[in-house]
Amino acid sequence: MRLTMYTDFSLRVLIYLGTKERNELSTIQSISDAYSISKNHLMKVTHELGKLGYIETIRGRGGGIRLALEPTAINIGQVVRQTEDDFHLVECFDCKTNTCVITPACSLKGALHLALKAYLNVLDEYTLADFLHQKSQLANLLFNQQR
Repeated sequence: MRLTMYTDFSLRVLIYLGTKERNELSTIQSISDAYSISKNHLMKVTHELGKLGYIETIRGRGGGIRLALEPTAINIGQVVRQTEDDFHLVECFDCKTNTCVITPACSLKGALHLALKAYLNVLDEYTLADFLHQKSQLANLLFNQQR
């Protein structure tokens, strides 16, 4: 199983913002610089994270972005479900485009469905706070990249 870059970037943005003080604002540019990720990609990601209620965006001079929720309230499994565009691990997961001839007799789909469910269940056990235990080390790695 593999996450899209979009979800990867979403999780990275949340981790970055989680390393900051609660009301401290960050910029998309600073996140882009820290991770060496395209600013254009991050603009789309942060826009969606804002629509989903995970981050707050403040417009205008001196504006920026910050977490809208406490890290303990941001469930990683939920973030992944909301940022992934589909979980079609194999062709037969998509009923509309499935052309696999063995679908009626194949049990692989069932096993993969269980694996996907287990994967998401594990992610449901974590919040953003679980990935911020080494907050000072993360901050050091992220913020020293920008100098």
